[in-house]
Amino acid sequence: MSISSVAGPGGPGGGGLVDAFTARYGRAPEAVWRAPGRVNLIGDHTDYAGGLALPFAIDRAVLVAGAARDDGALVGWSVQRPGDDAWLVYAEGVRRAATRRGLLPADGRGADLLVDSDLPVGAGLSSSAALTVAVAGVLLQLAGRPAGPEETAALCQEAENVTVGVPTGLLDQTALLQSRTGHVLAVDFRHTPPTVDPIPCPLNGLQLLAVDTRVAHEVADGTYAERRRAVEAAATELGVQNLRDAEPAAVAALPPALRRRAQHVVNENERVTAVVALLRAGRTAEIGPLLTASHASLRDDFEVSCPELDLAVDAALRAGALGARMTGAGFGGTVVVLVREDEASRVIAAVEAAFDDASMPSRTTRVEPGEGARALR
Repeated sequence: MSISSVAGPGGPGGGGLVDAFTARYGRAPEAVWRAPGRVNLIGDHTDYAGGLALPFAIDRAVLVAGAARDDGALVGWSVQRPGDDAWLVYAEGVRRAATRRGLLPADGRGADLLVDSDLPVGAGLSSSAALTVAVAGVLLQLAGRPAGPEETAALCQEAENVTVGVPTGLLDQTALLQSRTGHVLAVDFRHTPPTVDPIPCPLNGLQLLAVDTRVAHEVADGTYAERRRAVEAAATELGVQNLRDAEPAAVAALPPALRRRAQHVVNENERVTAVVALLRAGRTAEIGPLLTASHASLRDDFEVSCPELDLAVDAALRAGALGARMTGAGFGGTVVVLVREDEASRVIAAVEAAFDDASMPSRTTRVEPGEGARALR
């Protein structure tokens, strides 16, 4: 089933997802939400350090359809994984967080849910955050309790932190809820909620590619939490609230392991600031070296890359890409590549050839900044 068929010939909410829900539950859904995936142009592992990031939504997404139940149960079905209801822990996490925040009544009704997605799981494109955002939209709409993007982002973060047990920051949820077509979001995490400034991302004569290495990384496996603990330990060692406030000279005096982690965060914030300045000046082609430097930092200082990510970056750069970097938590997932439009096909072919030579699958698609989460019905 195509995810786009939800907006088929019958108009929004008139296509495949609605039909699948009706076939499964014997009634039409009362709410349908779409939450996109995201690519982070630059600024990874900075959000929980009070730093800066530049994410944008893409055209792949998670769709969730729902209708209220009277018995309080959450019942779910996945088009991609029929019979596997492990994803319902995210839905339950959303409900619990919304209830704690007074957005849903403690004795409220349950819901029948159906999820469809063309967003690959484990690709570093925020599939879990997209699921929570779409579920939140549906549950709040069914209860007649709409929430703004900042409150929705916070409750979705709480769902992953508390119920799922993953100490995520607010980057993904903020990006999914506030992205705008043709813009990247300059997100500043110094305060809660973070401030958001949409920055036009002119791609005249340029293209952004997303290389899915097909190496899935599960953020819940503990490595993400380890990196976050290191960042927090470095801030404590330096006597600052978070690494956003650290001086480079002080970071250089940290013990080696903490120094590398902190050095990435401090330098990454500087790179984000430089990219924002170039985008504002319409000089998008010049951000390439900053993207590549970000990847080197994530690989060498933060140590969250992997051979497949490095292979994609190296192959793209050798073929003439302007810049390339891993995006997301790391240890697998996706590489974002900036290329000139007339060289995109050559770069894609070179990356695919490199993975073929290594007997590894990959998938490269063109992406561009798109719209954030929204109700379709």
